[in-house]
Amino acid sequence: MPPLAATPFSANVARMRIPHLPLLAALGLSLLTTPPATAEPLVYQGEAGPGKGKHLVFIASDHEYRSEETLPALARILARRHGFTCTVLFGVDAEGYIKPGESHIPGIEALDRADLLILFTRFQDWPADQMRHFVSYLERGGPVVGLRTATHAFKIPQDSPYAAYDYRHAGPEWKNGFGRAVLGETWAGHHGRNHQQSTRIDIVKEKAAHPILRGVTQAWAECGGYFTDPEPDSDILALAQPIEGMKPGGPDATEFKAVPAAWTRTYRLGDRTGRVFTSTYGASGDIVDDGYRRLLINGCLWAVGLESAITPDLDIAFVGPYQPHWHGSTGRKARVKPAELAGWDTPIWPAQP
Repeated sequence: MPPLAATPFSANVARMRIPHLPLLAALGLSLLTTPPATAEPLVYQGEAGPGKGKHLVFIASDHEYRSEETLPALARILARRHGFTCTVLFGVDAEGYIKPGESHIPGIEALDRADLLILFTRFQDWPADQMRHFVSYLERGGPVVGLRTATHAFKIPQDSPYAAYDYRHAGPEWKNGFGRAVLGETWAGHHGRNHQQSTRIDIVKEKAAHPILRGVTQAWAECGGYFTDPEPDSDILALAQPIEGMKPGGPDATEFKAVPAAWTRTYRLGDRTGRVFTSTYGASGDIVDDGYRRLLINGCLWAVGLESAITPDLDIAFVGPYQPHWHGSTGRKARVKPAELAGWDTPIWPAQP
């Protein structure tokens, strides 16, 4: 490993005045936190469509909202229906089984050749040899789609060379870390009663002509609300209104006002900029809703620069069996390796044997 001072990350540290530690700390972080496991990346290979020739990388590792179900389902749609090559990466345990929330992402070097990153992680602390691929992606201005807990994607000790990415980072220039600096918001608390109140997502009428909103007239998310107040340079596309109950059409929870649910912005890192689409929803039950799933598919196309391909009737149908388990009723298989989700017809997520 080259001296830390010679890495691209440290060059940006100098520009952004983010503190860092000597090489020993970086080596110690890598040696202590990397489980001895690998897993072949899950790849869905598209054949035809506007996305042909473009590579999307999805990273799923959160503790609660079943990103490991949401992201493969979205990847299949974008690959089979629209031609993208989609690589899906997961947090895995020491045996290579998908472990939600695990801070070990085999195959993350796929970011080196990615055209878009779709991130759905929570409280991650990746080893240095994995984190550097993520940092390099941002340094070149790679576009990012961030879902739900990506606002607090990283929880990193303050003595780490990557402490600036922590959702609580005190600044000065990256206050509240990656979430605020790149996606436009960090964790700011629930807005409503999660698991008891769901969310109606209303488009901002003045933004109805935005490409991401083509074909989106209404949307609903099974998740409860997150409070948000995005960076002032964010372009708010949709608002989240908590509603009573866990079904669409419930009455407004009038004690909570609507807050931003989806927005775009441009992040800056050194002299590079990148497109961002952020939504504070995306649990595996949320994308069952056609309106919300369309919003996310459109957001990915926009982020990768293919807004001209977005039409109101864009095909967003699921590919293969989709049986989500955030609030699902079917039994969920406990130990699943990425390869078990390969192909177009395997169930996402497998049921208990």
